[in-house]
Amino acid sequence: MNSISKSSNSPVTPPVYPRCVRVCQNRTCRKQGAAKVLVAFEAISIPEVTVTGSSCLGQCGNGPMVLVLPDMVWYSGVHPSEVPLVVEKHLVNNQRVTKMLYYRFHPQG
Repeated sequence: MNSISKSSNSPVTPPVYPRCVRVCQNRTCRKQGAAKVLVAFEAISIPEVTVTGSSCLGQCGNGPMVLVLPDMVWYSGVHPSEVPLVVEKHLVNNQRVTKMLYYRFHPQG
């Protein structure tokens, strides 16, 4: 009996969790600091949450935009220094950060 093993050259893909944070990385949001916001989210280990850069979220000029799925909660004008607050309140304790909610989709906060 011959034991044949294949080595895989494909990269290991990280697990995908049902909850996802998308940080717009399109032109306008990037000019407003979205790359640093994405790095700030990626720097914090958030159990069972996938963090990813996103193409345009269609809310240009209000960014950096952050969308939390499947919650459909939109945050606008997010600064890297505010990311720990979003992580602690929203992603860990399931409470929206009302002062950061995008007024267009969350008018009452």
